[in-house]
Amino acid sequence: MVDAFENESGLASTAPRPIRKKFAKPPVKVACLPCRASRTRCCGQEPCANCVAKGRKCSYLPSKRGGPRKKKQKVSSPSPDEELKEEDAQYAVDPSGDFDERPGMFSQIDVLSLPGAGLRHLDFPQVASIFQGFYAGDESPSHVHMEPMPSLMSTTSCLVRTYGSEAEILNAYYDFIHYYFPILPPRVLPQRQDRPLHCPVSPSPSSEPLMMYRPRSPLSLAISAILALIPHPDDPEPSSPASVVQRRTYAHAFAQLANSVIETECDLELSSTHPGQALSSARPSVTRDRLHPLTPEDLETLLALLILSVYEYSQRGNLLKMRYRAGQALALALDKSLHSCMDSDDFAEARRRAWWMTYYCVIQGSIVSITPPTIVINDPQFTTPYPHFDSDAEGWSILIQAQQVLISATQFISDLNKSLTSQSGLHYMFERMQQLDSWTNSVLAQTDMLPLVSRHPDFDDRHETITAQTIRTISRIKLSSAQIKTHRFRAFSDIPIFIKRHCDLTAANPSNASTDLITKPAVQGSGINNISCSCSHLDHFQRASSTEYMTPSDSSTSSDIHPYLPAYPQYPFASGFPYSPQQCAKICLRAALVISSAFESLPYPQPLSEGRQQHQSSRPLSRTMPSFACCLMQSSYAMLMIFYKARVAKQLSPGAETELASDSTDQLMEELRRGLERIIAAVSNYSYAFEAMDGMRDEIQGAYQTAFSTTSV
Repeated sequence: MVDAFENESGLASTAPRPIRKKFAKPPVKVACLPCRASRTRCCGQEPCANCVAKGRKCSYLPSKRGGPRKKKQKVSSPSPDEELKEEDAQYAVDPSGDFDERPGMFSQIDVLSLPGAGLRHLDFPQVASIFQGFYAGDESPSHVHMEPMPSLMSTTSCLVRTYGSEAEILNAYYDFIHYYFPILPPRVLPQRQDRPLHCPVSPSPSSEPLMMYRPRSPLSLAISAILALIPHPDDPEPSSPASVVQRRTYAHAFAQLANSVIETECDLELSSTHPGQALSSARPSVTRDRLHPLTPEDLETLLALLILSVYEYSQRGNLLKMRYRAGQALALALDKSLHSCMDSDDFAEARRRAWWMTYYCVIQGSIVSITPPTIVINDPQFTTPYPHFDSDAEGWSILIQAQQVLISATQFISDLNKSLTSQSGLHYMFERMQQLDSWTNSVLAQTDMLPLVSRHPDFDDRHETITAQTIRTISRIKLSSAQIKTHRFRAFSDIPIFIKRHCDLTAANPSNASTDLITKPAVQGSGINNISCSCSHLDHFQRASSTEYMTPSDSSTSSDIHPYLPAYPQYPFASGFPYSPQQCAKICLRAALVISSAFESLPYPQPLSEGRQQHQSSRPLSRTMPSFACCLMQSSYAMLMIFYKARVAKQLSPGAETELASDSTDQLMEELRRGLERIIAAVSNYSYAFEAMDGMRDEIQGAYQTAFSTTSV
């Protein structure tokens, strides 16, 4: 090309030159990346002549085009024994006497106290993991090939729990939801046989859900969204990926239909045709049959939003949408003046439950997201009387008080955080801590009082005996969680790094403590090094004297163990705390064990099968509506932190002098192990139906296996 150009322009020499064939020298098999990008010919050397001349970096990547075909190398899969060894090694902890923990050990525990901790978010697919290994950068060869998926595609059909009428959906609501989330009045009709439709669905995740019956009410649609998540009784493989995907697909389809109906019923026809007249028009009326005979049809939209709020939290892990749905319900409730409804007609109980469950859900959204509540929790305008359980007159009052205590404890953490950062208002915070603790104990005393139970037998829970007992148990869980929140900082944080780290506050001087430690000589002979924990800074321990560990629950903090670590008296706020670290640790321990026992005592759903027999199975049915699952995280966090403090105390105790204390420590650690197993069992039961609970289960179980490496759940 150069010779031709030069001849046409007259710049070539008159001496004839031999014409050389184009590309007489064949191209190299592999060109460098810069030459390929600029479409210039490469000499194939490393570095090539072009890159040397232009002063650029020369790098090669073998082309995937052409060349001899390579035989596919069969990737050898590890044997089951090797997989078990690898899995055990992942959570292995050295059981030897030398307590040598790695800095990342407590990272598994720290996340348990975060807002929304452990929730698996279904709204944000992990796209990065889908393309992992497709691009260059990994030196190991990547084999991109399609593997057979027998668990997902080879199954001919799977079953999803759907129902064929409004009456059957309502009956299933009382079987599976009402115990834990009583938004409707008690049953009017006797309990009937649970009969979900036996309709096999395609296992393909891309297929549209086929509904043999479409519920008519937004409330029945929202209820169906929750029911679809519970495995069908005749599903042969309820835990298979195909069944999980289909349950998720159907549940979300029901939820979207419910939202669509809600939007339609809240819309005005004049808004589309004559917007100028819409502002002066009356509120849209609802014309359909009632789902429950004692609940007005215009309340069904509000109640559907409450169920969808819990659905967004427990199934999709979306805290924003959870609060948004609850906020929509609050707007409807205020518009209907449910907050100041003093009626005493047949619908009075339904209106009272609609209002106070709306109040409950709005507060719950603020609790799990650690945000200020959008309403004043003790607003004097909220004059609607509490609903009523025939079997427990105080049940509803205790539930609302427990919710108020828990949101106050959550707000206390945030305010304490700000006070520690600004070093102002600490005496006021200490007073609040005492008031909050006193308030919590007062409501706990009411919760522990036995209610006046009806003398008549309560068939089908017509008097809501089981429901009232469940509500008291949930109240006890919430109050115990409030105790942990109130005392957690004093019990587990020797320096204020814990709260700063977990409440999203940047450390003002994060290197101060570490700088002080570096300037001090290292302690020898303790056998304990580099124990890192954001809530108990345990670095370079010395052996403690026997007087420092009178009992395992009284185990001293790290500042007592190591004289070089900053102690509380060095900080101006330390002397003002109304409780000692040992007292707070005891309160957290007691509260955590109460939570684990309370979750275990919650009833399981008991639908009637053929012959009016209640459900009998090796695996109990999943409990539902786990809007308070964050209490599981608080309990597990407290128990794990106390476990590590007790283990440190045991390792540092002299041999023969503290034999009795060592036995007591072993008993405490065994009690903590059983408590954590109860927590794991509870969250595992929820995760059978609600996928967002999978993250909580994995977080707690991973931390448990790290702590108790020789014990399996």
